[in-house]
Amino acid sequence: MRNIAVFASGNGSNFQAIYEAAQCGDLQANVVLVVCDKPGAFVIERAEKAGMTTFVCSPSEFASKVDYEKAVLKELLDKKVEFIVLAGYMRLIGEVLLEHYSNRIVNIHPSLLPAFPGKDAVGQALRAGVKVTGVTVHFVDAGMDTGPIIDQIIVPIGERDTREQIENHIHFVEHRFYPKVLQHLFAKEALNT
Repeated sequence: MRNIAVFASGNGSNFQAIYEAAQCGDLQANVVLVVCDKPGAFVIERAEKAGMTTFVCSPSEFASKVDYEKAVLKELLDKKVEFIVLAGYMRLIGEVLLEHYSNRIVNIHPSLLPAFPGKDAVGQALRAGVKVTGVTVHFVDAGMDTGPIIDQIIVPIGERDTREQIENHIHFVEHRFYPKVLQHLFAKEALNT
């Protein structure tokens, strides 16, 4: 089983879904660390309730992004983390982590990339007037939601759907889709090693 770290900046509902999938065996992985860049974020409370080790610190406490990522990397190496799973982590990954975890950092994004990358993907979709949006799981590279796509799933937008309804539907899909995609990825990777 893969040792994974989940990076999150907010509520942590995707962390919760990943943790629960690992606990019940649907995801063959050990969540060994939660990294959070926002002290006070609700994901910290979720992680502590689950008995998880957390690494919480604000990047502003460091002289540079490189120094921040070196501190994070030390924690990852101490926990023997093999994959980084971003789950609502609102920060671009930099060269330190990209170099050490090349093709082993995965993100989930609430759109059908390459459409609507970056922040407020749901708002972008609403302003564009599209009839469908979706969820994308992709590898992370140096760009904003530009890494190779692993898998996608469509989420329809109804004519009368409110922003809140669309966001709730996307979250519902994400919580089931992300663990399944991760399981498939880890199983496929295990066959290739």
